[in-house]
Amino acid sequence: MDAPVEVVLRPYRLPFRTPLRTAHGPWTEREGILLRIVAADGRVGYGEIAPIEAFGGRSLAECTAALSRLGPTPKGAELMACADTLPGLRTALSEAGVDPVAPPARLRDHVAVAALLPAGRAALGVLRERLDLGFRVAKWKVGVDPIADELALLDDLLALLPGGARLRLDANGAWDRRQAERWLDAAAERPIEYVEQPIEPRSRGAEDLLLGLAADYPVTLALDESIAEENDLDAWLGRGWPGVFVVKPTLLVNPPRAMARLAKAGASVVFSSALETAIGFRQGLHWAFAWPGEARAVGFGVGSLFAGSAGAVPPLVPFWRWADVERMNPEEAWNALR
Repeated sequence: MDAPVEVVLRPYRLPFRTPLRTAHGPWTEREGILLRIVAADGRVGYGEIAPIEAFGGRSLAECTAALSRLGPTPKGAELMACADTLPGLRTALSEAGVDPVAPPARLRDHVAVAALLPAGRAALGVLRERLDLGFRVAKWKVGVDPIADELALLDDLLALLPGGARLRLDANGAWDRRQAERWLDAAAERPIEYVEQPIEPRSRGAEDLLLGLAADYPVTLALDESIAEENDLDAWLGRGWPGVFVVKPTLLVNPPRAMARLAKAGASVVFSSALETAIGFRQGLHWAFAWPGEARAVGFGVGSLFAGSAGAVPPLVPFWRWADVERMNPEEAWNALR
């Protein structure tokens, strides 16, 4: 572990075809850093560091500075110490053999994918297209337009769903208590799989409010921004959260440790993309295939969001087979973003 390791950084910017509208505001491009690590024995590992500052993570500038301080040929032990604070680094070290922790073992042959729908009326056309492609789960961004408009549009979206299809609602913490209750009333007894992050996690009393809503309504709730860091995840497991945990492996500092704690607790988990490149995408999917619990559709239906991204992001498909994931070549994404 103490032998010098070659580290090459490749910053990237991937523009979205159209700005992604969420409760946090419009998002026009994805920024991050690709890593290529070559160990002393020649083994190569790829990784991706793509924090989302609005999500509660470190800034990209902080991550870049931490990596730059290591220099181009740090020792393995120095990289492992840095991996305790930077999400995405540990996976690259594991692939290069610097981190002795083995990658996750596959437990299933395929996973279904949930399509991501844009906010507003554009969701109707996108949902029709995704249903035609074979998707049967979709996630709609809400908490962006006036609540009356979105509730009226909800009826139109649900009317498009064939039997057995489900809709997820993602508020990104946009609502107060009254708004959340209004939505949960509207969602009851309808084909809605869950409502994601109804309350801003850093607002006063958010924990008690989320637990209260989960207890008072039959609609399943999911945490996303509330578990932006692994200590948050531990805290919510300790509270006995009864709903879903939306886990973005790319944003985790120590994915093996987090997955072990979730599995031990028998948690209900949905694995999700953090809108990263094919490198982080592939590594996140590995955890979905290794998950021992209930198989829910993964939130990896995002490839079509990007413009000019051939080779850098995977295709939009309604399900992933393990063989297809294994054929994904991280070097192709690395070269596509020169």
